[in-house]
Amino acid sequence: MDGNRFTALNGGPQFPFTEAISLSIQCETQQEIDYYWLSLTADGGKEVECGWLNDKFGVSWQVAPTAMAKMITNPDAEKVKRVFHPFIQMKKLDLAKIEEAYRG
Repeated sequence: MDGNRFTALNGGPQFPFTEAISLSIQCETQQEIDYYWLSLTADGGKEVECGWLNDKFGVSWQVAPTAMAKMITNPDAEKVKRVFHPFIQMKKLDLAKIEEAYRG
């Protein structure tokens, strides 16, 4: 994945996938968010909420814009509050709506 090597082991039915482990994809654009979201929910994947999804194998993923980290750690509590309102209502994140809320 993106030039990095990952190893996954099949623990059998006594060790199913849970949201305790998730992979995160940080995206620069809405186009990237859309690409990964559609790819990972294809063939039986499931949308969850707030940028989370489960792929067809049950692996939990977070597909989020890189700008979110800056927005939700801003010292202006009102800006952070404005970002969370639309964010918590979304499944796939809409970067334009989040940025609009951030700007006020």
